Amino acid sequence: MTDHHLEPLTRQLSGPGVCLVPAEETARRLGAGSERWAAFDRHWDDLVPDPYVHSPGTLRLRRYGHMGLRRTGERRPRPHGAYLEPGNGNPLYVGRERHFAPLTDAFVADPLLADILTFLGEAAAVLADPPEWTVGTHPFRMLATSGPPGTYAPGGVHRDGVTLVSSLLVDRRNADGGESAVYHADGAPLFRTLLERPGALLLGDDRRTLHGLSALRPRAPGRPAHHDALVITLTEAG
Repeated sequence: MTDHHLEPLTRQLSGPGVCLVPAEETARRLGAGSERWAAFDRHWDDLVPDPYVHSPGTLRLRRYGHMGLRRTGERRPRPHGAYLEPGNGNPLYVGRERHFAPLTDAFVADPLLADILTFLGEAAAVLADPPEWTVGTHPFRMLATSGPPGTYAPGGVHRDGVTLVSSLLVDRRNADGGESAVYHADGAPLFRTLLERPGALLLGDDRRTLHGLSALRPRAPGRPAHHDALVITLTEAG
């Protein structure tokens, strides 16, 4: 690592396998104030329903895309294709193709996304240092009404079959629940947190840990709970 300020983060990532970057630290590293976050969050208004989540009182919107990320920070576009389900421990789902709407051109071109990817590439270098990463990009909007709490991870506690998995909170309103939990490979609890402020970032070594998200509920009745997150995964390119 050339940036010694990354050392506390990478020690946690290479040690326990999980690291929480506070919102103010992420904003400092990315040079992103509240206006830049708000502009970035407007891309979430252009997501589409996830056809694979069916739960009363729950709606998940998303898009998906993947690209190559070189050590230099250069991004290499790749053709849009199906997302291969890692299986979440269930052999019935391993390798199942799921088809999601592609990322918009405006989202891919947003300078803040480029800065996020550069930061994640630097952090992931403590786990592996390939010439190029395969990057999976999943913007999610999770909505919950006053009905029964729903789940946004149909496979429950799982791993994504990647090297680094990250979850960045972009916006959150009128929401209770939606806690992020990380577990040892044997299922023993390791870490739990609630990402509440835009910019809060959770990093995990997906090779050694499992993760899950608790149900989301409206804090005030009559209005939906709203949780915008960006999940980005990095895998050593084969």
